[in-house]
Amino acid sequence: MKTHTRVVVIGGGVVGCSVLYHLTKLGWSDVMLIERSELTSGSTWHAAGGFHTLNGDTNMAALQGYTIRLYKELEAITGMSCGLHHVGGITLADNQERFDQLKAERAKHRYMGLDTEILGPAEIEKFTDGMVNLNGIIGALYDPLDGHLDPSGTTHAYAKAARMGGAEIVLHNRVLETNPTAEGWEVVTEKGTVYCEHLVNAGGLWAREIGAMAGVYLPLLPMAHQYLVTDDIPEIMDILKSGREFPHVMDPGGESYLRQEGRGLCIGFYEKPCEPWSLDGTPWGFGHELLNEQFDKIEDSVNFAYRRFPVLERTGVKRVIHGPFTFAPDGNPLIGPVQGLKNYWSACAVMAGFSQGGGMGLALAQWMIEGEVERDPRGFDVSRFGTWTTPGYTVPKVIENYQMRFSVGYPNEERPAARPFRTTPMYDTNNALRAVWGQQYGLEVVNYYALPGEPVYETPTFKRSNAWEATRQEVMAVREGVGINELQNFGKYIVKGKNARAWLDRIMAGSIPKVGRLSLTPMLAHSGKIIGDFTVSCLSETEFQLTASYGAQGWHYRWFEQNAMDGVTVENVSDARTGFQIAGPKARELLARVTRSDVSGEAFKFMDVKQITVGMAKCIVQRVSYTADLGYEIFCDHMSVRHLWDTLNAAGADLGLRPFGMRAMMSLRLDKWFGSWGREFSPDYTPCETGLDRFIRWNKDADWIGKAAATAEKAAGPKRKLVSFIVDANDADVVAWEPIWLDGAVVGFCTSGGFSHFTGKSVAQGFLPADKVRDGLECEIEILGERRRATVHLAPLFDADGARMRG
Repeated sequence: MKTHTRVVVIGGGVVGCSVLYHLTKLGWSDVMLIERSELTSGSTWHAAGGFHTLNGDTNMAALQGYTIRLYKELEAITGMSCGLHHVGGITLADNQERFDQLKAERAKHRYMGLDTEILGPAEIEKFTDGMVNLNGIIGALYDPLDGHLDPSGTTHAYAKAARMGGAEIVLHNRVLETNPTAEGWEVVTEKGTVYCEHLVNAGGLWAREIGAMAGVYLPLLPMAHQYLVTDDIPEIMDILKSGREFPHVMDPGGESYLRQEGRGLCIGFYEKPCEPWSLDGTPWGFGHELLNEQFDKIEDSVNFAYRRFPVLERTGVKRVIHGPFTFAPDGNPLIGPVQGLKNYWSACAVMAGFSQGGGMGLALAQWMIEGEVERDPRGFDVSRFGTWTTPGYTVPKVIENYQMRFSVGYPNEERPAARPFRTTPMYDTNNALRAVWGQQYGLEVVNYYALPGEPVYETPTFKRSNAWEATRQEVMAVREGVGINELQNFGKYIVKGKNARAWLDRIMAGSIPKVGRLSLTPMLAHSGKIIGDFTVSCLSETEFQLTASYGAQGWHYRWFEQNAMDGVTVENVSDARTGFQIAGPKARELLARVTRSDVSGEAFKFMDVKQITVGMAKCIVQRVSYTADLGYEIFCDHMSVRHLWDTLNAAGADLGLRPFGMRAMMSLRLDKWFGSWGREFSPDYTPCETGLDRFIRWNKDADWIGKAAATAEKAAGPKRKLVSFIVDANDADVVAWEPIWLDGAVVGFCTSGGFSHFTGKSVAQGFLPADKVRDGLECEIEILGERRRATVHLAPLFDADGARMRG
C-alpha cells in the first residue's frame, strides 16, 4: 500500500468504485480506494439491481440516463459482464393525479433525449403479457432504458476499469482516523497511514462514522428494505422460451417494484410501516449478513401485490432479502465538497446506486478535477442541507421520504415531517394571521395567508390550488396599496475589510457600488455559468451587505471560502439579520410615518441604501423590491423584528397594509419578468442566455471569475435566449420544465411560470433558440400532456417604463 497518493476514496461499494473509475477516466491516475472488507460489502451486494431514468429532477434524470448507458462501455473496457437486462420499464398510474405526473415527466423527456412514451391499458397488457391486473389502471409511462443488472459484477467492472487506469484498491483495511494536514489529509488505517491531497467519503452505511472522524455530520440514515424472489413461474418460462424478458414494472399505488429474476419474479416494497435501521451508528462488523425476515411490515403491500399481479398468489417464495441502505432527508444523494473542510468530498446517500452511481461518480470527478460540474448539481449537492441539520431532523424526514417514495410529487406540496423546526420570531404572529407555511433550507416561510373560513392548508395539485383567491387578494393589495412581507428568507452576508471592494470586484461580475448605493450582479463560475444572483449594498468603503437566495447559503458560503482573500472577512448573517419588505404605491408614505429620516423620492432614490432608525430599531433600508413595485427592504437585528412589525403594522392600518407570502411574490415578479434563482438563474445557464449580462460590468479592471468564458460567449452570441410568454392555459399553469413546441418540434423548455393575478393572464418564462426569438411569436407549451397556445411577449406586463418602481 502506498503512503502518499493524490486521492483516497473510502468505501468499496458501487459509488466508491464509480468515483475511482471516473477519476481515472478524467485523467487522475494517482488514486486509491480503501475498503474495510471486500468490495460490495455494505448495501451493494444485496441490492435488487434495478435501474431506471425516472426522476423529478431533470439533471438527476439525465445523469441516471448516463449511468445506464455507461454499463455497455464498462463491459467493453473490462471484458467483464455487468449482467445487463435492458427489458424496459413501465410505471403504472392508478389515478388521474399520478397519470398527470407521468405525462409531465414524459414532457420533460422530450427535450432531454429520453425516448419514453405514454401507454394505454391495452398497450400495458401487451407489454406485460396480461400478467398485470388492469382494474383501475389509467395508463403508464414506458422507458426502454429501464432494466436490471448484476450488482456484484457491475461493481467489480468499475473496479477493474479503475485499476486499468492506474488506481490502487486496498481491501480488508478499515480506516481508523482522518486528520487534516496543510497539504490535505492524513488517513490512518489498520495497515498504516496514507497522506493524500483529496479525501472522498463514499462510506455508504458507514458514511456517518467516517464523517464524524473529520467532525462532519452528514444527514443520512439507513432504512431496512425488503424484497422477495419467487419460485419458477410458468408464465415467465413461456416468455423466456419466446426469446423475450418480462419488463420492469413499478406500481406506485402498491408501493412496489417488480422485475424478472431468472425464471421467476423479484418484488420489493416501500411499505408505510417502515423501519429505520441503526439509528445511532452502523456497527463496523456488519456487512455480509442480512436482517431477519419481517413479513408483518409488508403484509398489506404483499396483499395488494397479489391483487395487482395475480400470478404471485399462486407462486412460492424462494428467498427473502432484507437489508439496509441509506437515504438523505429528500432521497437524493449527498455529493460534493463539504463546507469548512479543504478537499473533503462527500459521495454518500446514493440510495439508487445502480441508477445513479455512474452519474454521481462522473459529477464528483468533474467537481474535483475541473472545479465544477457539467450539469447543475444543486439537487444532489451536499451543501443543500448546510450545517443546520441534526439526527433529530434527519430521522423523521428520511422515514417520510421512504414512505412517500412512490407517492405523487406535486409542485406545490409541502411535506410535514420534522416541521416546524427553524422559525423566526414572527412565527407565532404569522400563525395568528392564518399563515400557510412552506419550507426553505429548513426555515418556515409563509406561502400565503388563508382567508376566513378557508383551511390553513394548501391542497397538493398539478392545477390551480385553493391558494388562488388568497394569493390574488395579496397581489392586489400590493398593487393598489401596500403589502408587507418578511425578509428572513434572504441569504445575507457581511463583507468587511480593507480589501472588501477588491474581493467583491473579483468574485462578482457586475459593478460594485459606491457608498450609499446598491447594485445587482451575477456571480459566475470559471466556466461562465451562473452560480449566484446577488444584491450588493455598500454601507462604507470597508463594509458591504450581500443578499441572495436563502436556500443557497451552503452553496454560496462554500464558494466564498474557496475564494478567500487576505484582508477580507465574510460573515453569514442570514439568521441574525431579518426584517420586512414593504411594497406598493403607498409604501413611501408608510415608511415616512415610522422614521424621522427623509425618504422622499429626491432624498431616497431607487437603488439607494441608508442606515436609518425605524421606530426604535436601527435598520438598513434599501430602495428596491422584487415585487417590481415601489418598495423598500428594511433589515434589522432579529431581536428587533417584532418591534419593527408592530411599528409598521400600526402605522399602515389606515393605508390598507396587508401581509403577503411567497405565492403572491412569485406572481408579482412575473409581471416584470424578473427571474428567480434556481429557475431562470442556475449553474445550467449563462448571463448572455438569461439576460443577466446587462448587469455585468464588462470593462472593469478586475479579472473577475468567469470573465474569459463570459466574454467569449458575448462575442459569439448565445445559442438560446430566455424569453417570456403569455399562455392560453386552462386550469393548470406552467410550473417548470414543460417543453416548448414550434413548427411541430420541441425547441425549448420552460423555466418557471404561473398566473399573473394583476393582469389576469397565465404566463411563463423559458428558453428558445436565439434565432427564433421575436415578439409575438406563436408557439405551444405542453402542460400535463396537452399543448397550449403561447405567445412570446417581451415587454413587462406591469410598469413597463419603470416609472412606479423608480419614481
